Amino acid sequence: QREPRADHGRGGECFVSRPSRACIDLRALQANYQLARTRHGGRALAVVKANAYGHGAVACARALQPAADGFAVAIFEEAQALREAGIDKPILVLEGLFEASELPIASALQLWLVVHHEAQLRMIETAPAQVRGLKVWLKIDTGMHRAGFSPGQVRGVHQRLLDSGRVSDVVFMSHFSCADESSKPHTLQQIACFDEATAALPGEHSLSNSAGILGWSDARRQWARPGVMLYGVEPGDTPEPGLQAVMTLSSQIMAVRELPSGQPVGYGASFITDGVRRIGLVCAGYADGYPRDVVTGTPVAVGGQLTQVVGRVSMDMLTVDITGMDADIGSPVELWGKQVPVAQVAASAGRSPYEVLCSLRRVPVHYLSGEPAE
Repeated sequence: QREPRADHGRGGECFVSRPSRACIDLRALQANYQLARTRHGGRALAVVKANAYGHGAVACARALQPAADGFAVAIFEEAQALREAGIDKPILVLEGLFEASELPIASALQLWLVVHHEAQLRMIETAPAQVRGLKVWLKIDTGMHRAGFSPGQVRGVHQRLLDSGRVSDVVFMSHFSCADESSKPHTLQQIACFDEATAALPGEHSLSNSAGILGWSDARRQWARPGVMLYGVEPGDTPEPGLQAVMTLSSQIMAVRELPSGQPVGYGASFITDGVRRIGLVCAGYADGYPRDVVTGTPVAVGGQLTQVVGRVSMDMLTVDITGMDADIGSPVELWGKQVPVAQVAASAGRSPYEVLCSLRRVPVHYLSGEPAE
């Protein structure tokens, strides 16, 4: 049965008969947030930047709002969208100010701001008189060398923020570059650098991203910033069986053919049958966000049974091996989700799960909601 979907371009409704879709399990999202908060032991800002890593920022924030200590986004537009949707918990803007004209807006919306370079600091020092009571997160470069003040600048910047008359509170933060690789000592070096730079300075601290929460107990401070783990993805080499996949990308078999041995399948003839094979054609491709570069052997579930992608992924279709399976036209296909981890699909394509989740497009998105998190 076809289902209605809003036709944003023309007004009214259109109907969607193509069975490809993404299902977002909001109860799994809530459970992952509670796991992150429990493991960290302090407060946690749920990171919902980049449309909540492709999951829908407004829907995810609404589901998390009863339990979340606050949220983090990348840019002002993302914060404004949450405020307009009724999200009233604290929101931290991770990239901070781009223009001084954003400061009155940030103040009016009660946004928290990251300050990580001199120009942003000067914007606050020269802000209009009505800008008052800002909560600033002062970012320290402890070794990632992407953004932040050097450790030697921290005391002076901290004092300038307080002297500006615009700032009520300062939280010290840094960002890990290698926390998802437990064998590297760099994270311990960053922690030590952070502690030295902030010694005896008043203010709360934030170090742990998802990898920090799960793999580095030494990094636990007053605030954590869980991101990808909220969506059920293990960040790197630290296993966490308690995480639940939030997004399931699914479709159906749309056609079936039986091929003899020695026959090519798909563009470039990259896969040749090594015997009689039943091949299922799935209506999903890289235009939907499924990675084009996955290789033959990438896991996929058909009717609850694990099998593999064969041949190249096309723009709108891909092919799977259903030899010996009770599968036919209309059989459900899980491309990633609770049975097929998105990290495995991403690894097959030489990409990160962050990138794959953020690449979702064209498919309808459906939300499974449950009771609000306590």
